[in-house]
Amino acid sequence: MNDRVTTLDTSVGYGQTLPKAERQRVLRNTYWLLALSLLPTVLGAWLGVATGITRSLSGGVGLIVFMGGAFGFMFAIEKTKNSAAGVPVLLAFTFFMGLMLSRLIAMVLGFQNGSQLIMTAFGGTAGVFFVMASLATVIKRDLSGMGKWLFVGAMVLMVGAIINVFVGSSAGMMAVSVAAIGIFSAFMLYDLKRIMDGGETNYISATLALYLDLFNVFQSLLALLGIFGGERD
Repeated sequence: MNDRVTTLDTSVGYGQTLPKAERQRVLRNTYWLLALSLLPTVLGAWLGVATGITRSLSGGVGLIVFMGGAFGFMFAIEKTKNSAAGVPVLLAFTFFMGLMLSRLIAMVLGFQNGSQLIMTAFGGTAGVFFVMASLATVIKRDLSGMGKWLFVGAMVLMVGAIINVFVGSSAGMMAVSVAAIGIFSAFMLYDLKRIMDGGETNYISATLALYLDLFNVFQSLLALLGIFGGERD
């Protein structure tokens, strides 16, 4: 991978035709960077579980740290995506997300079958990605119209999740998790199709979008598995 992001002609919009070689280059670099981004995520999750550094981040405090850190990193990624700093900033973001995920992972590991639940969630997320990637290659219609509806759905979902942080309802968590799996699976299809059609010309932005899709699907699957499949000693 080059140490500097090559910016393509942004005058070419979604639904228009980029040279096939350019589209394949963006998709290939996106897949490589997406795979690489999982390593800091695993490292961050392991560090969080091993040290318990995020154990106290519950309720409103955890929400503030997560929202502030996540949006701060995403702003930094957007500002550096066309420079050599873009990849390190993205990888730092995925490390942070792994840390934030460690509280849920530690909770699931408290079950007798915790390791199995984590692997099941990982396999389920990989399966969703494979299905969405396959669909993106065979669907010929323009899916750009999905974007605004998915964005609205994500905003409603975020508000619901924030409310449930303070309410602490198990039923609310289940509803949010199920909705998140549906919305971010659809987002995954939308983002993959957009890359394949030449609508996204920067592989750092493309990786960030797909990473967030995968992260939310995995987190939601793991939460549901913990609720329904967790076995106490």
